[in-house]
Amino acid sequence: MENRGLEPLLSVNDEAQTNNVNLRTSSFTPDENDIEPITGIKDFFREFVVESKKSWYLAGPAIFTSICQYSLGAITQVFAGHVGTLELAAVSVENSVIAGFSFGIMLGMGSALETLCGQAYGAGQIDMLGIYMQRSWVILNSTALILCLLYIFATPILKLIGQKEAISEEAGMFAVWMIPQLFAYALNFPIAKFLQAQSKIMVMALISAVALILHTALSWFLMLKLGWGLVGAAVVLNGSWWFIVIAQLLYIFSGTCGRAWSGFSIKAFHNLWGFVKLSLASADMWPR
Repeated sequence: MENRGLEPLLSVNDEAQTNNVNLRTSSFTPDENDIEPITGIKDFFREFVVESKKSWYLAGPAIFTSICQYSLGAITQVFAGHVGTLELAAVSVENSVIAGFSFGIMLGMGSALETLCGQAYGAGQIDMLGIYMQRSWVILNSTALILCLLYIFATPILKLIGQKEAISEEAGMFAVWMIPQLFAYALNFPIAKFLQAQSKIMVMALISAVALILHTALSWFLMLKLGWGLVGAAVVLNGSWWFIVIAQLLYIFSGTCGRAWSGFSIKAFHNLWGFVKLSLASADMWPR
């Protein structure tokens, strides 16, 4: 009876059985969607092709969308070159200095949404995607109001950095006409991250492709055929960016995003300062 208190709680056989059970329960159980074990070069290339197809299914349309949107300004410059040397210089300076700087700031700040929307979607908090997008709209449109000063005072700023007077005057005038594009940036970049988080990339690519085709045709018609010059360039470039924004909004408002868009909410104005700090940090990290 005295030795009974010194007996082990488990015998040797019981311990072995318990260890086997623990090993079985803690071992990895592959899912039916997991890749098969790679045992050689042939298996590696097989899975490489499969995973590449999955990646390009998302990356391909995203790359195409970016190319189309970046091309809008480039096409405007091409047609400005047909109008005149001064007009080409003015559009080039406005695109690269004024709009280019603003584009980098707005895209960088809008990219803060990429992490937040991805986390919310992965966590199943689909309804937060729309809230985050609206919150980003508030912040980016407020930033656009501040950046308007850069557009309004573009002429003296360009002269200050050493640009020729004639080009500064023409580029400054064109910059003022391009203020609507700035607010299109403020809406478009959060929309892009909102749709990307849901893998709705094809609709973005389609809208951007249509915008590029219309932009090219209308630039030729207004700038060259009707002889509107820089006025036609501003009208078409602003119109193309707003076409992208409005088309994407119509797609979202149509109900195709399900729980991700449940309408405008007052929650968009909650925790704005924390969102501002995240957006500024994102803009600072974004290469410009």
